[in-house]
Amino acid sequence: MSRKSFDAVVAQQTAGAAGIGFALLIVAANLVLVPAGMPSPGSSTEEAIEFFLSADPPTIAVSALLPAVWALATLFAAGALAAVLATGGRTAWAYAGFAGVLLQNATFTVVVAIRLAMSTAGDPASVGTLWALHEAVFGFNGTFLALAMFGLGTAGFTAGLLTRWQLVLGTVAACLQFAGATLTPLIVTGHDHFALFGLAGWLLWAVWLIGYGITLIRSADHIHRSTTTATTARHGAGAQPD
Repeated sequence: MSRKSFDAVVAQQTAGAAGIGFALLIVAANLVLVPAGMPSPGSSTEEAIEFFLSADPPTIAVSALLPAVWALATLFAAGALAAVLATGGRTAWAYAGFAGVLLQNATFTVVVAIRLAMSTAGDPASVGTLWALHEAVFGFNGTFLALAMFGLGTAGFTAGLLTRWQLVLGTVAACLQFAGATLTPLIVTGHDHFALFGLAGWLLWAVWLIGYGITLIRSADHIHRSTTTATTARHGAGAQPD
């Protein structure tokens, strides 16, 4: 294996590991926040005020993990895009999925910044206002999660990377996330039962991420060996005799 091919394999395996790490970190963060009483989407302003004005809310500590989460998400998405390009897959879907990951990184940066601001605000009026903004941004973020799953999932399947069950899982999760984003105006006005769409989609998103990460790791050597062989064959066929 050439040095270039070896580097590509390592890069794809790193991207796969990043996807798994991304999923595990976001699950770990929620395993800290939820038992501590973090208000769920659609919760009242009073619940938010009580939580964020409590002594040492866990959102402060959890916020320190998020830069690593966004870095891992970007590495994963870039690796998935590169893997699809290497196999000649549908690049439009791959680029759309990559854009979805970048947009969700940006949107969730705002969400975490708002949480951090509420944790340090110190007065109920500020928390109440920020909570309303948090609910809206958090809900609409489902749009970009849906785009990421549908884009990278479709591209990965058509490129032969993902199995059909992975495509179906990602599509179902994307539909649930998009439904949750669409219903955000209702969720923020007290119809919190609609938030279950987003929650179910998020849980499937975590499973999908781990599955995609494992696939990238396992397929890395095969993809880049095949690409190198095909490139060598084309060069050989185009060579002119002496």
